[in-house]
Amino acid sequence: MRFVIAGASGFMGTRFTARLRESGHVVDHIGRSSPTRWGQTAAITDLLEGADVLINLAGKSVNCRYNPRNRAEIFRSRLDTTRELGTALRACENPPALWINSSTATIYRHAEDRAMTESAGELGLGFSVEVAKAWEAAFFDGELPGIRRVALRTAIVLGDGGALSPMLALARFGLGGPQLDGRWFGTRARRAAGTFHEFRSRGGRQKFSWVHVDDVLRVIEFVAEHPQLDGVVNVSSPNPSDNRTLMRTIRRVLGIPFGLPAFRWMTELGAIAIRTETELILKSRWVVPERLTGAGFIFEYPQLEAALRNIVRNEE
Repeated sequence: MRFVIAGASGFMGTRFTARLRESGHVVDHIGRSSPTRWGQTAAITDLLEGADVLINLAGKSVNCRYNPRNRAEIFRSRLDTTRELGTALRACENPPALWINSSTATIYRHAEDRAMTESAGELGLGFSVEVAKAWEAAFFDGELPGIRRVALRTAIVLGDGGALSPMLALARFGLGGPQLDGRWFGTRARRAAGTFHEFRSRGGRQKFSWVHVDDVLRVIEFVAEHPQLDGVVNVSSPNPSDNRTLMRTIRRVLGIPFGLPAFRWMTELGAIAIRTETELILKSRWVVPERLTGAGFIFEYPQLEAALRNIVRNEE
């Protein structure tokens, strides 16, 4: 098969490219570091002609401070690229039969009472949720005859790099205890922008939905083989954890017997220092892959500890 990956220079894109090529597939790229770049819509159309699958991973990382400039770029980098791909596809004579677009499981509300599924999940509020909603709206906008569209609402992806790296570093420095939510002051500007995290979870019990990076690629291949899957699909291990269990499991995998907890004031000051947001670790994300498991998908890494051991072993 021939895959076209847009935004392939990131954590997932580089791994997907290598794995797909190892399996004998042809992989072409769209992006800043590729011969076919954003803004070259006619060239993108030419590249998409005759391809089997388009995978769009483009978008600025949300691992940053949500100041006005970064918020605007997070929106722009997702909406503009998705809309340009739609324009290019409409100009194709022989477009890909499948367009898979990134989305995010953070579209769901802070959940401590029950798991969020595609059929019964409730959308949340705030900046990150508005980004996800606008992204999916741009993706599903307009008619694209003959092209199946699937938005992957992906949980936090674990692999060699990405979101796991700072967690491993904290544990190795003796700071591998739970990240504890608590009360914190929110400025009027942050509340208006929807970037302030309200205190809810206690004791590090905020849910942590996750997926191994290799299972994300396996999901993509599964979706390509199952034409009944379209629309939104949750991509998350069927066994979510919580923050306290996550950090304890990381310590066990690394062979570190203890870890100091991080209180809210510590995470807020630390987030400022490393230019990120506390929402990424304090929001309770409880998501399960109802549609995937219903269609018969079997995760290679359904359990957190086995996934972490695989990643740490490959890192060494």
